[in-house]
Amino acid sequence: MQLGLIGLGKMGGNMRERIRRAGHTVVGYDRDPALSDVGSLKELVGSLAAPRVVWVMVPAGGPTQSTVDELAELLEPGDVVVDGGNSRWTDDEKHAAELATKGIGFVDCGVSGGVWGLQNGYALMYGGSDADIAKVQPIFEALKPEGDFGSVHAGKVGAGHFAKMVHNGIEYAMMQAYAEGWELLEAVDSVENVREIFRSWKEGTVIRSWLLDLAVDALDKDQHLGKLKGYAADSGEGRWTVEAAIDHAVPLPAITASLFARFSSRQDDSPQMKMIAALRNEFGGHAVESK
Repeated sequence: MQLGLIGLGKMGGNMRERIRRAGHTVVGYDRDPALSDVGSLKELVGSLAAPRVVWVMVPAGGPTQSTVDELAELLEPGDVVVDGGNSRWTDDEKHAAELATKGIGFVDCGVSGGVWGLQNGYALMYGGSDADIAKVQPIFEALKPEGDFGSVHAGKVGAGHFAKMVHNGIEYAMMQAYAEGWELLEAVDSVENVREIFRSWKEGTVIRSWLLDLAVDALDKDQHLGKLKGYAADSGEGRWTVEAAIDHAVPLPAITASLFARFSSRQDDSPQMKMIAALRNEFGGHAVESK
């Protein structure tokens, strides 16, 4: 089938290649002319036969909104827009309602796989009507990993990005657990080869995972991670997960703690730790360090 793909960065560019390898036609557009197959969104839409499927892979928020707005003026009834970025699920509901007034379908799709997706396939979580999903299904089949798993129709519009958001929240907590265990092992004098301990966990343990494999790869490149600064950004989906948990009164202690740990990484001199040090000195006479 034919697909229009908007946004050809690290994810979008590899997705275009994987879809083409599956035998489909992909017409890609990017603001960078060196990456783009066409010169404009109008040219992209004009190159596709109806009913069209156009997949959007641009940053969430304003860029996605402006792209959807432009497509709403270019597409026709029966066409479908797929948002494969990291949009908030509430934005999906808004976009679907806007496009529905013009008879244009909408599917939201959470995509996981990163730079390894071209080789291994992408895990896909999508939401929308059965009719709209059916129009995109050949592309889902091309992108997903081989085998029975890695692709799911999660529910109504918004369900795909909500599932991806929860996936990323779990990812936060798993990474935090590995990081805390690594730091503790590094802190003990009797432990002499933390990297090989992590490597040994890759087989026969209940904590083996792809994240563990990637941790070992990182330690092979820099055994004590001495070249890195202790700073970790958050993409926003961790925050959205915690906000959704509050809205639905669902306790998420591990995921919430892992999000706050990201925030602590941005403080070279933690104000919280200053207060704790001061209180320990006041009630127990414990030593404090001055700048």
